[in-house]
Amino acid sequence: MTLAPLPAQPAGVAWPTQEWPTGDLPAALDRRRFEALLNTAFETDAVGETHALVVVQGGRLVFERYDAAHGPDDTYPSWSKAKSITQALVGLLVGDGKLDIHAPADVPEWKTPGDPRAAITLDQLLRMSSGLKFVEDYVPGHVSDVIEMLFQSGKGDVARYAASQPLEHAPGAYWSYASGTSNIVARAAGQAAGDLKAYMFARLFGPLGMTSPIPKFDAAGTFIGSSFCYASARDFARFGLLYLRGGVWEGRQLLPPGWVDYARTPTFQQPGVTEGPYGAHWWLGVAGEGSFSANGYDGQFTVAVPDLDMVVVRHGATPLDKKDALKVWMGEFVDAFR
Repeated sequence: MTLAPLPAQPAGVAWPTQEWPTGDLPAALDRRRFEALLNTAFETDAVGETHALVVVQGGRLVFERYDAAHGPDDTYPSWSKAKSITQALVGLLVGDGKLDIHAPADVPEWKTPGDPRAAITLDQLLRMSSGLKFVEDYVPGHVSDVIEMLFQSGKGDVARYAASQPLEHAPGAYWSYASGTSNIVARAAGQAAGDLKAYMFARLFGPLGMTSPIPKFDAAGTFIGSSFCYASARDFARFGLLYLRGGVWEGRQLLPPGWVDYARTPTFQQPGVTEGPYGAHWWLGVAGEGSFSANGYDGQFTVAVPDLDMVVVRHGATPLDKKDALKVWMGEFVDAFR
């Protein structure tokens, strides 16, 4: 398939490493529709609570709004947006020659001779196609591996919990969204980097000017890359802009060439899947064809929209029964700029 071209930083627009350059909303914006959508987000409960909304277009901050309890200096939960940060860290390590996503993943739990899980690659983990059993369910009282991993018996060593799950499908043959796979990946990244916390600040957050991130690690020292990296909405927008720019920052290729295209290349999904499409630790299409996004539980979004040269960040508290309504709202909000 042909991927939508990624826009370059406009000439004369400063990179937001220190401060966000600001601009005006586009003259062609449908203001009535825009205001109605803002009203839905901030003044009604149709999509739950909206705490923060940031819009970057043409590399400039053109709009931001917060509810009464939040502001630009607050940090917001990433939930599964952390998965896309994990994908970036893997990309940096691939560029350093320390990881090969197409080789079998280095997972201690799979070292027994004859273990079929030993064939699973980082690519299959990043594409949620490992074949491992994992129940991703956030409803209280339901069987849930993600709750068990993050908050109960697995919380001290999230990667070990995930890697100990049995194989249910042949690797690469079945798509199933699973937070456990991201923590297996995060541990592999930590093994390759040595000190992953220092590495992520030196190689990712620092160069972007992201000063607010608070990544969480478990007792075993693994970055909980499935779920926990708090940051300000403006910093999440910086991360989104890195991907919108194809991994380039300040004119330098920060992520390996092609790494962003890898993130937004669709993964095979078997018939009957209702979530998706999905790339490699990034979701695809929430704001129209060509868009790609880091999505998190409770309605966290960082959306890159190449055809509009736009990044939209939304944070809030959206219950599961309004999850689909929020996705529709995100699409309509971006579409108001078209």
